[in-house]
Amino acid sequence: MTKIVSTPNCGNSPKMEFLKNFNIAFAKGDLAFLEQSVTEDIVWNIIGDKKIEGQQQFIVELEKMKEEKTSELILHQIMSHGKEGAVNGIITTESNHKYAFSDFYMFKGAKGAKIKSITSYVIQV
Repeated sequence: MTKIVSTPNCGNSPKMEFLKNFNIAFAKGDLAFLEQSVTEDIVWNIIGDKKIEGQQQFIVELEKMKEEKTSELILHQIMSHGKEGAVNGIITTESNHKYAFSDFYMFKGAKGAKIKSITSYVIQV
């Protein structure tokens, strides 16, 4: 079971709540939620590692990551403004690896909840 610690209060911000749920789905390996949350032409740039383009490749990459299960997800900050959003926190795997991350999101539109691009900075701590 994945322990979730989220300090930000998303209050009445639907996009912040969406980003919180998106990160929880990532930690839990909920591929169905993640797939329906991104556009067909999603671009995921993991800085210093790889660039994933298209929804199908996005899901393939998530399938690979799903092999290393998350034991804890800590969300320190969640922000959103217009077509942009950001989340940072720490993921700990069941094999006790810790990764600090900052993800920057671009939404399809100011009112839409589908993610068009993600830029991720990840370091092992």
